[in-house]
Amino acid sequence: MSMFYDTLETRPPAEREAALMAALPAQIAHARKNAPAFAALLADIDPATITSREALARLPVTRKHELHARQQAARTAAGAGAGSAGNGASTTANATDAFGGFAAVGFGAAMPRVFCSPGPIYEPEGTRPDYWRMARALYAAGFRSGDLAHNCFSYHFVPAGAMMESGAHALGCTVFPGGTGQTEQQVQAMAELRPAGYIGTPSFLKLILERATELKQPLPSLTKALLSAEAFPPSLRDWFAARGIAGYQCYGTADLGLIAYETEAREGLVLDEGVLVEIVRPGTGDPVPEGEVGELVVTTLNPDYPLVRFGTGDLSAVMPGHCPTGRTNTRIKGWLGRADQTTKVRGLFVHPGQVAAIAARFPQVQRARLVVSGEMANDAMVLRVETLETSSGLANRLQDSVREVTKLRAEVELVAPGTLPNDGLVIEDARSYR
Repeated sequence: MSMFYDTLETRPPAEREAALMAALPAQIAHARKNAPAFAALLADIDPATITSREALARLPVTRKHELHARQQAARTAAGAGAGSAGNGASTTANATDAFGGFAAVGFGAAMPRVFCSPGPIYEPEGTRPDYWRMARALYAAGFRSGDLAHNCFSYHFVPAGAMMESGAHALGCTVFPGGTGQTEQQVQAMAELRPAGYIGTPSFLKLILERATELKQPLPSLTKALLSAEAFPPSLRDWFAARGIAGYQCYGTADLGLIAYETEAREGLVLDEGVLVEIVRPGTGDPVPEGEVGELVVTTLNPDYPLVRFGTGDLSAVMPGHCPTGRTNTRIKGWLGRADQTTKVRGLFVHPGQVAAIAARFPQVQRARLVVSGEMANDAMVLRVETLETSSGLANRLQDSVREVTKLRAEVELVAPGTLPNDGLVIEDARSYR
């Protein structure tokens, strides 16, 4: 039996990149034509010219908070329009306005279900098998046709349960929809049905196993797990292994589906074959050099929800080389924190994009990091800048730019390239209060 889900996982990197670049113009044209939000965002873009990562990087990034704001505004406008139209108002507008104009399909046969993530942000589900492409991650975690999978992700409101179930069905697995909570009943179902594997958060699996121990109920059939939505440290991985369970993690979102997954090599997460991933400097759309921590920005090839340069708000970094298992796609380090570092200083919000705008004014600046320190009512800011130039003139000009952009004063510290930590932070809040 192959250790690979399909031949896409081992194709030459140049072949994969060529396929992604060939699909990109058509996907952008499709988004412009069928998703009203992208018709506006990409109005001045000729899709035929977007055939490289450099061209893609010139397109705007749509971040999760912007998607939420557009959804909310569209729903408000649709509600006002329906109110003025009375009982004769069509539901067609609501079918697209619910998603802020980002969906390319509306309510009906093409969209069997709609889900809701905190915000609220609404996500459509299309009709394609394995809509969120989770089968690949499940396969890498050891799930195979004929397995019974005990799925403990929620089936209520959020799509997590359905995301995993559709992937398991694509593999030929049977699924027990355990959902969340009811730990003792979960143990009973596992003891009686004898599932081959668990799907869910690592913390809930730990609770189930601890409860099984308390009940003196062994669960010998449970030998594998696909885990997500929480951190999965090596200590917990080893705790599961000591109980006969090989746990693997994957990273995805309700908007995009699977983004990356872990393999038996345990060296980072391999990118899924159905997404195009960039790592950009927080607050900007500018790609960072390989290895530098930045925000994950994803373009999906999903025709129903064709998100182009969608900023996840999560930090990660590209790892060098390929997976020792033979999978040739790019690897990332996994979740390294949140990219939205907006903070309030002396009553004013300071955004990562402002720090990037300041640095962009000076070609000699390689990286910049704004450090906010002090105590309540006595905030202080220091802009730490990596540069080969050490003149006081540069520092003074940077100080002026900080005040012009943020309306706040800051000291400037010029440091040698490579001095700042590679942690994706553009604004470091080092104050002694929160």
